[in-house]
Formats: sequence, C-alpha cells, structure tokens
Amino acid sequence: MIEFTLWDILRNLALALRWTVALSLIAFIGGGLVGGTLLCLRIGLGPKTQRVIGAYVAIFQGTPLLMQLFLAYFGVSLLGIDVSAWTAASLALTLYTSAYLVEIWRGCVEAVPRGQWEAARSLAMSFGEQLRHVILPQAARLAIAPTVGFLVQVIKGTALASVIGFVELTKAGGMIANASFKPFLVFGCVALFYFVLCFPVSLAAQHLERKQHGRTA
Repeated sequence: MIEFTLWDILRNLALALRWTVALSLIAFIGGGLVGGTLLCLRIGLGPKTQRVIGAYVAIFQGTPLLMQLFLAYFGVSLLGIDVSAWTAASLALTLYTSAYLVEIWRGCVEAVPRGQWEAARSLAMSFGEQLRHVILPQAARLAIAPTVGFLVQVIKGTALASVIGFVELTKAGGMIANASFKPFLVFGCVALFYFVLCFPVSLAAQHLERKQHGRTA
C-alpha cells in the first residue's frame, strides 16, 4: 500500500483540477459558439429549421449526459474512428452545453418586447441589423445571470467524464482512494475542490441576478 499524506492527496487533486477547469472551459466556450449559431439560425430561418434545432435540443436535453459520453467515446470507436477520452468528453460536453444555452438564450431573446423589433424595422434595419444593434444587446443583459449559473452545472457535469477514463478531478480521486485506502478523506477533498470551484460562480450568478432584478424593478 502506498502511503499518502494529506499534502500528497491535495497536491495530486490540485493537479487533476486543471483538467476539470480546462474541460469546463472547452465545454462552455464550444457550447456557447454552437449555441449562439443555433440561436441565430432558429430566429432567422423558417419553421423547418426551427423544428430541426428543436429536435437537437430535445435529444440532448432528453438523454443523460452519461449516455452521451458513452456514445461519443464507444459509439464513434465502433465506426472505426479512434477517439481519445479527452476528445470524446469535449465533444459530448460541448453538444450538451449548447443544447441548454440555445434554450436559455432563446428565452432571453423572446423576453425582449416585440415593440423593439417593430421599432427597429421602422428604421429600415435589415434582420441582421435588428439582431445586432437592438435585440441581442438587450437579450445579452438578460442572459448573463442564467448563463453564468449554468456554468456551475457544466463544471459538475465534467465529473461524468471519469466513466470513459478521462482523468479529471473525480477520476483522480478514485485512483488515489484505491491506492491509499482513504476514500472518505480523498472524496471529502474532492468535494471541497468542487465547492471551491463552483461556489464563487454561484455567488456571481446570484449577484448578477439581483443586479438584473434591481435594474428592471
């Protein structure tokens, strides 16, 4: 049995934490880009495109993230494409995140009063100009708080990447617990690391939400 001091446990978990942070950032940035693109398509194109994007959202919101990770890793491998755990986790989390962000942002766009669209049209703006200059700036202010709040779910969702062998915080915790036979101490430290990571984001989301309510009151 390998002897692990508390410092050894914290140091190894801190090293694994960087991969949790990196995976969260990739999922959030990638999901934001895909979600933003889908939002523009959903607003600007016809009912057929809206139904297709609605089906995309329903699939990724209606299935467990765990299954999406399995399919991204093992399913793609069955097609003869060699996929690393890192690539599969990034892909699955990006698609999962985009499906939620596009719905969050669509709700914010729809919360902008219809009069704003009509006012922009009365100024002879094109559809793109209406979005860029009038609608999206207002929707973005509404979207900041729920978007930041959703980041907490993305961070916690990265823990599931451990099931396909990606060594992030949870997987590293499991490996250290097996080697040290100190599961309570190790997973207590893992929980503490997640809390340290997620709590400031939760506070930021609550602060932004209160600020938004104060502005609209």
